[in-house]
Parts: sequence; structure tokens; C-alpha cells
Amino acid sequence: MSRITKCVTCVKMGAGRVLCALISLVIVCGCNCVSISRQLPVEDFLYPSQYHNYEEITNLFRDLNSTYPHLARLHSIGKSIQNRNLWVLEISENVHNRSLGEPMFKFVANMHGDETVGRELMVFLAQYLLKNYGSDARVTKLVNTTDIFLMPSLNPDGYEASQEGLCDSKSGFEGRVNANGADLNRDFPDQFDIEKMHRNIFDGRQNETVAVMTWIVSNPFVLSGNLHGGAVVASYPFDDSGTGQECCVESPSPDNALFKHLATVYSSAHPLMRSGNACPPEQFNGGITNGAQWYEVQGGMQDFNYVHSNCFEITFELSCCKFPNASMLPMEWANNKESLLSFIEATHMGVKGVVTDEDGNGIEGAQVVVAGIQHNVTTTSLGEYWRLLLPGSYNLAVTAWGYEPVEPVPITVVQGNTTVINFSLRASQPGIYN
Repeated sequence: MSRITKCVTCVKMGAGRVLCALISLVIVCGCNCVSISRQLPVEDFLYPSQYHNYEEITNLFRDLNSTYPHLARLHSIGKSIQNRNLWVLEISENVHNRSLGEPMFKFVANMHGDETVGRELMVFLAQYLLKNYGSDARVTKLVNTTDIFLMPSLNPDGYEASQEGLCDSKSGFEGRVNANGADLNRDFPDQFDIEKMHRNIFDGRQNETVAVMTWIVSNPFVLSGNLHGGAVVASYPFDDSGTGQECCVESPSPDNALFKHLATVYSSAHPLMRSGNACPPEQFNGGITNGAQWYEVQGGMQDFNYVHSNCFEITFELSCCKFPNASMLPMEWANNKESLLSFIEATHMGVKGVVTDEDGNGIEGAQVVVAGIQHNVTTTSLGEYWRLLLPGSYNLAVTAWGYEPVEPVPITVVQGNTTVINFSLRASQPGIYN
């Protein structure tokens, strides 16, 4: 029989005020009550505490787009099964004309429609960045140097079928899945299904999946966070091991050490996630886990990002309860605010540069190779590249069809800065192929 525990959690606000929330927790579902003694931000956009449905998010983001026309750009990357827009709010100092070398970052939330905390965090984060630009040095630097994309919901149809206060998915997974009953985080190409990998990777997939896949492969995103709920942990690739096991088989990527670091950037700034035991009985050392070690996901989005694009993506599970009461949202913002900002800042690490020909024209599709790491990134149409790397010494090389190979260049990556290395390639002589 389920045991219900009630507790009052209080957090200090400004001006001597205190916000208290009465929480009912079903222990059998793995929730727990944690006392937090940290000051809760008093941003006006947090109150009244509420969820925003599709129409409300649409109107709010349109208002932000109108109020901050030089910082924000609202656009849709496609339509859901029920014809709802898949909105993305882009935020940048030069939002209509990205500067050469400016890295692109994205957060994608609510791909499971009943996992809702991330959805509202995107609403909060958009307002926080725009309202504080020009007055907060950290926010201003972040917006000036990063092209930030916020998608509040990849599954707006699922959200509309979900119910506030339910910690687990409904019977039949209504709300979690899209309007066709498909789990979007199982709908991407499976890297270990070799037969299907040779087909058109878009064939037979859901509207939402095709839209976000097209968006990912068409843009040079550097770093990404995929926001979920039902646990509190940062999960990094690979999600799939190719073994067919349900869990407990670690599946490291070639960038395993880097992914662990990126996951820790988020978890270490989150007061519950870093404890590793926010949702008993699950335990995660440092609040991070390899995806397949936790449980196997075939056809997940974070693996797709890494295998099919330049983008490095981490999955963040943000709350034990998938759809907590709206009264908990200010506390979720307090728990996640620093993590969200720190993770965006992690876009600026490693090495970046431009690959050009002898006339200074950017070379598209060049491969940037780090010796000893079997994962290359490719240059944009302007010849730009970004390669996330941990601090240390590396040998960097570039190859491009029709150009002479260059000797590997020794580079040093330092903490807190991006190393800039540009390459100029000489066209191959006739009869010499690279």
C-alpha cells in the first residue's frame, strides 16, 4: 500500500518573506522530501506560479519577440501531429545575423508531454535572459557571445493531454507520447541498426521527430540540453549499447570524459542532483550516469545529435514527479537556474576557428580531426568549426576533399577559454586526391 507523507518546505525570499509549500509525496513512486535552505529568487515572472498551455506559451513568446526585437526571434521548426507549432525562441545580441564564429546552443524540453518542469524552465529562462540583458554582466556576456535557442515543447500535443499533479504517466502513456501514440525519444535512427541506417533516416518517423532531426542536421549546434522528468540526474551518451540489454551495460562514446564533465557542470550546480539520491532508491554518483548504464534507450535524441551532427547533447532529468503542482515551479527555478546558465557557458570551451582556402574563402564540409578521439566535426558553409575539448594538449588536423592535407597542429586548451586555431588549405594539384 502506498504511504503518503506530507511536509512543509520553506524557502527564504527577498524582503524577509518566506514561501512555504505543502507537499504530498507518494513514497512508493520514489519521491522524497528535501529541506532546502537557499534563497528563492523573486523574479516577477515566477508569480503567479502556473503552467502555460500551448496558446499561453505562443502568446508569451510572441510578446517577448515584440518587446525585444533586436534580441529575440520566434520561429517554428515544424508542426505537431495536431498541427501545433514547434516553437523556438532564439536569443542573441545579433539575433538576425549570427557573427562569424559565434557558437549555437539549444535546450529542447517536453519531448515527453507529461514531463513538464523543463517546459516551464524554458519560459522562465527566456524572460530572465531578456529582462536582465544590459544590466547583469553575466547575462549580457552570455547573450553577446552565444546564439541561444530555447524550445519549450517538442511534444505540445502530449502536454495538452497530460494532467498536473500526476507523478507518473497515465495508463497507456497518454501525454507522454505524441498524438499518434509514439514515444518521440524512441523515434530517432538507432545507430546500431545497420540495415536501417543505410535507408533514408527520415522515413517513417513522426512529424515532430522529422522536424527536430532536420533542425539538428541543418544547423551547426555545438552543445544541447534535453530536459526530461521522472528522476533527478544528468545522463550522457550513449543511451544505446547495441547489446539488446535493458540496462546496466555502460556504453561510452569516444568523448566519454568530456561528456562526464558536461554532465557534471549541470549536476554540480543543482542542490538535489549533485547529491545523487534525490529520488530513492535510485543512486547516482555525483548526480550523473551513462545513459545505457542506467537503462537502454534505442532511437534516442541525444545519441542522434552526437552520431549525426556536430552537437554534443546531455539529457537532464529534473524532478522526481513528472508533472508536479505549479506551486513547486519557483523552487524548480531556484534549483536549476545556476545549472542552466553554467551549461550554456560550457559552449565556450575547447577549440574553434575557420578553415579557408588560400583566397580566404571558407571551406564547407572539412573534417576537423583530434588525434586519439574517433569523432570528427565538420565545418559550416562559412568554414567555421567548434570542437568541445577538456583542458589539455592535443594534436589537431583538418582534411577536405580537393585540398592538400596539413600536418597536425599541437594545441593547448585551457580552462575557461576557447582556443582559436584557423587553417588555410592549399588546393590539390590535378591528379592528387585527398
